[in-house]
Amino acid sequence: MALDTIGQVLSILWAHKLRSFLTMFGIAWGVGSLLFLVGVGEGFRSGQRKNMATIGEDVIFAWGGQIPVVAGQTQDQRGYYLTYQDYLDIKHEATLVGDVAPVIGRSDIRAVSDFATASGFVSGSTPNFNHIRFLPQGEGRWLNESDEEQKRQVCVLGFQMMRNLFPGRPAIGSTVLLNGIRFEVVGVLANIGRQENNLNNVRLYIPFTTMHQYFPMKNEHTPDDIGNLILKPVSRDKHAGAVEQIHRIIARNHGFDPSNKDAFQGWDTVQTQDTVGKIFDGMDIFLGGVGMVTLVLGAIGIVNIMLVSVTERTREIGLMKALGATNRRILMQFFLEGAFLTALSGGTGIAITAGVMAILAKLPTPPGFDLPHIVPASAALAVGSLSIAGIVAGLYPARKASLLQPVEALRRE
Repeated sequence: MALDTIGQVLSILWAHKLRSFLTMFGIAWGVGSLLFLVGVGEGFRSGQRKNMATIGEDVIFAWGGQIPVVAGQTQDQRGYYLTYQDYLDIKHEATLVGDVAPVIGRSDIRAVSDFATASGFVSGSTPNFNHIRFLPQGEGRWLNESDEEQKRQVCVLGFQMMRNLFPGRPAIGSTVLLNGIRFEVVGVLANIGRQENNLNNVRLYIPFTTMHQYFPMKNEHTPDDIGNLILKPVSRDKHAGAVEQIHRIIARNHGFDPSNKDAFQGWDTVQTQDTVGKIFDGMDIFLGGVGMVTLVLGAIGIVNIMLVSVTERTREIGLMKALGATNRRILMQFFLEGAFLTALSGGTGIAITAGVMAILAKLPTPPGFDLPHIVPASAALAVGSLSIAGIVAGLYPARKASLLQPVEALRRE
């Protein structure tokens, strides 16, 4: 009996091919829109997350800034640089800072190997620098405490810097001249992110003490000046407190009010990630809402077309009931029609969307963006919405059909 009912459902749908197709198209489009739009939003989120991962986990940057020449005035400003003493004080006093490293950076240093000449950015920092920043080691080793204490003339090359200075040749153990000063290459970093878009790939790293000796800050006010500090809070949820402690120590050392937020220049990547995450959450809700509206409209189309089908087949329903068909049999037949339309069209929408995303996955991805992919949560939402739509689309018209009286139904023209 069940097979007979299913056969009748398929024959009726086939008899109205165009109407069935257009109805199914609405649901398929709604499901596809929901999955694709949420997938686009997740692509942006994933791309942003990967970009931030190439910087490091929970990194805080601090630079020098501008402070009033006279306390309380805002018109005349003077600049200040961070100093090595700021680094030492933060290291010993800031209890919410888990790790900190001083950095001196110069972009005017010429690097020359036996094979090529290159210009890049030279950074001098302490050995814990790669514990804060994301710097995956390739060949060789990273800078160590002995390099720092003995002011060794050693360097670590970024991936692209290595290719520029030693094209097709081994770099470990070779030497590089930095403004005429000889440095031994002890390590090479692995490629970070997109090779052409990540500046860490064209950097060259040397010990902080060596950098301070040979390449100090340009236009420095004191020999103690450094370029910036990079820091890491003891835990992600303590980042705001860590920033407050950093500001308090810097303000004390440079003689200005720590409440003057305009005097600080820095970047808290944790705060940035949280803000961006909220933006993408809003984007997911909006795009998912658009997809859900489209899906609901498709479900309304199925309800409407099933109601039309009940009206068209009133005499058929009356005849079936006159020949002994029960209300349950009539209810089941029309319910299966609505549920079958919904399930088939929803499955088609999911399959087509998955196919489109699989094709897109083979294309090159633009910077800062991952190509759309099916998000399990959105797929579950689509399936749940389809189930509800199928029940409503099949049950309401089916109940209306099953309640028709045989005599009244046979009278209908």
